[in-house]
Amino acid sequence: MSKAHVIGLGKSGVAAARLLKREGWEVELSDGNTSETLLQQQQELAAEQITVKLGQSLELNDDNLPQLIVVSPGVPWDIPILIKARQLGIETIGEMELAWRNLRSLPWVGITGTNGKTTTTALIAAIFKAAELNAPACGNIGYAACEVALSCRGQGRGDRGQGTGGVGETFDNSCTDVINRVSSLDWVIAEVSSYQIESSSSLAPRIGVWTTFTPDHLSRHKTLENYYNIKAKLLHQSELQVFNGDDAYLRQQGLSAWPNAYWTSVKGKDFLISEKGFYIEDDWVVEKLTATSTPEPIVKVSTLRMVGEHNQQNLLIAVATARLAGINRDAIALAISEFPGVAHRLEHICTWEGIDFINDSKATNYDAAEVGLASVKSPAILIAGGEAKAGDDTGWLAQIQTKAAAVLLIGSAAPAFAQRLQEVGYYSYHIVETMERAIPKSAELAKEYEAPVVLLSPACASFDQYPNFEVRGDRFRELCLAWAETEKLQYNSILSSPLPN
Repeated sequence: MSKAHVIGLGKSGVAAARLLKREGWEVELSDGNTSETLLQQQQELAAEQITVKLGQSLELNDDNLPQLIVVSPGVPWDIPILIKARQLGIETIGEMELAWRNLRSLPWVGITGTNGKTTTTALIAAIFKAAELNAPACGNIGYAACEVALSCRGQGRGDRGQGTGGVGETFDNSCTDVINRVSSLDWVIAEVSSYQIESSSSLAPRIGVWTTFTPDHLSRHKTLENYYNIKAKLLHQSELQVFNGDDAYLRQQGLSAWPNAYWTSVKGKDFLISEKGFYIEDDWVVEKLTATSTPEPIVKVSTLRMVGEHNQQNLLIAVATARLAGINRDAIALAISEFPGVAHRLEHICTWEGIDFINDSKATNYDAAEVGLASVKSPAILIAGGEAKAGDDTGWLAQIQTKAAAVLLIGSAAPAFAQRLQEVGYYSYHIVETMERAIPKSAELAKEYEAPVVLLSPACASFDQYPNFEVRGDRFRELCLAWAETEKLQYNSILSSPLPN
């Protein structure tokens, strides 16, 4: 029996291990961490005859080497053990690549970009659903890609696959809401990070989408050129390509690099850098599919409930993808009118005494945080900080000077952020260190400055205090709702108290 080793006991790693086991592999899974949750997963997988090694890393020192190594998205591609594996001739792939090999008979939409890809992916998936297509969102959003593959027993297996089981069965109940019978699975909508592209050699979507490109993840990818080339690989391998033509870097690459792509612009037809594409004109998304075709209005921009020019760009890209997939205007309009937005991306949590509390925890770099702050009312009380990333903070700092009445700094980046704010002459900041301290302080400052918004938009990764940005955003939500409820109870208690004699 061929042996496969999976690195990383997260959602993606577990799904990959189960998929490999179903295909007849002897599967071992390792994770350098250990916890009660991981120990419980270890027991569950042991019952499925999947060996899990916790608190230790893969070693390649004996004769019993695996024939295949599958890497979870968060594992760096260039760590020594993976370099050694490739030198030994051991096939090494990412979880996304494994899913692709099992689902390549289906058309895929692959969405990548520094910012905007989660909202765009969610909106594309909503449009496909409104068109009555079974097209689960996966990858960096929703399901792990291998979870989708697990739901599709008997369809699109890779060369090694010998899957068993009935058509449309799922490996657990969590998939049944979105992933229905395999006979009706029409598309795969995948948000694909640079990490996942890097470890996917043959992933080739029907439609490839590139939302934005700015410096990010350079601690992992080393240079901007390398980061660009990784993302470009996905688009080069895509049959059709959709690009954000308003992104400065992508626009600079232009037609010389991407002559056959469909370009978009929120600024109108005159700013379209190609003779085909999608643009906004008189509050309409307009489609021009060929150099000679007549422009056609598809949907009103005002149908979308989300604020910000960046969300109009996300709308353009989503509509372009849907039209290239053959989806009609009515389904597009229906989906857009009902689309609520994405959790952790300018997500409205509550309103307390006229102050909106907004969760933008997914803004994990300066560019995303700059867009977040630009999208809300001013003056705003900003909560920022966490684990700092490399990048150009100039635009973000300028936005703070323009729109933030005060900034509350949390996490390990707080001292460095305080210094940067001082350097640009901004002194209305407070180092509060934790989210627990930030919420009551933000409410106090919002009252003081008559600020209509408290915005969590960290411009940082979360790993210094939280497992991921979702947990950070969930904690913000929990604290905001608890604060609002406590203040309401205190107010009602005051109202119900007897008047003094």
